[in-house]
Amino acid sequence: MPKLARQQLIVELAHDGPLPNQHELCKVLGRRGFPVTQATLSRDLNELRLVKTSQGYMLPNGDATAEPLPAVSRLVREFVREVRRAQNLLVIKTIPGSAQPVAVAIDSEAWEEVVGTIGGDDAILVIASDSKTARHLQSRLEGMRA
Repeated sequence: MPKLARQQLIVELAHDGPLPNQHELCKVLGRRGFPVTQATLSRDLNELRLVKTSQGYMLPNGDATAEPLPAVSRLVREFVREVRRAQNLLVIKTIPGSAQPVAVAIDSEAWEEVVGTIGGDDAILVIASDSKTARHLQSRLEGMRA
């Protein structure tokens, strides 16, 4: 979760305005509890598609709403520990603190099988339209964990 949380903080900082050079940004992140090397920060900025301008690093076109989301398959592989089914419901157990990002990623996929999700700290409730659909969705998510 540290990478995802660190990248989320970088995006939040970018919402407030252009980010300073990488050296200064490393210091800011360190003070916020995310000690990071310049190489790691450079990869983060690249993955987040931040652009370097004369004012500093910014979201593309100054668009503060363009937050790239990690692929659902990556989040499931990294954070999901168990997927259990009960009729048309799935309970997805995650490592602590990662249920929300996984739930957001599932929602962003707009899968027809998913009626809705509720994400807590370490568990997500996924509601499917029926038991058969829930079984299919469970198989899809478990396949991402492999």
